[in-house]
Amino acid sequence: MRSPDLTMDELDRQDRFIAEAVERDEGKLRRFIRSRVLDTDDAEDVLQDVFYELIQAYRMLKPAEQVTAWLFRVARNRITDLFRRRKPVSLSDAAFDSTAADEDAPTIEDLLPSREAGPDAVYARSLLLEALDDALDELPDEQREVFLAHEFEGRSFKELSQETGISVNTLLSRKRYAVLHLRERLREFSERV
Repeated sequence: MRSPDLTMDELDRQDRFIAEAVERDEGKLRRFIRSRVLDTDDAEDVLQDVFYELIQAYRMLKPAEQVTAWLFRVARNRITDLFRRRKPVSLSDAAFDSTAADEDAPTIEDLLPSREAGPDAVYARSLLLEALDDALDELPDEQREVFLAHEFEGRSFKELSQETGISVNTLLSRKRYAVLHLRERLREFSERV
């Protein structure tokens, strides 16, 4: 939906701006999304959603000042939304144990401050999610992929083993190292805050 007050020149200028942003940032944004979303179709959907939001923002005359930063923030939000629609991430000790099946274990949503608890809680929530995202970025690719596939996508080690040809024990080991790193980084974060 566009503003009725826009002239053709303004629409052309917006179209050029949007096209330049897409051309400049698409590759970096795609890599960013693909490093967090293992399924190619889901990653492409997130990318399209991000660019759709860019178009909507500019058509509604709500341009962002730092477009690249804005695009990455929208991408993070869309990725978070994607993971929320799926199995919640459980960060309890039991959830990190591949043999555990405790459905009452706290999820990441349970551990984060509620968005409804006011601006301080929203800020604390964003800091925690950013710390988790940074900690995930630090992991070696093999560990991050196993962790995300198992925890965020709810895929079994057996399924991952059949798909990749990597033994279940190796996948379990990779996830264990990922969990140890994430626990340490989040512990360090909580001590700083």
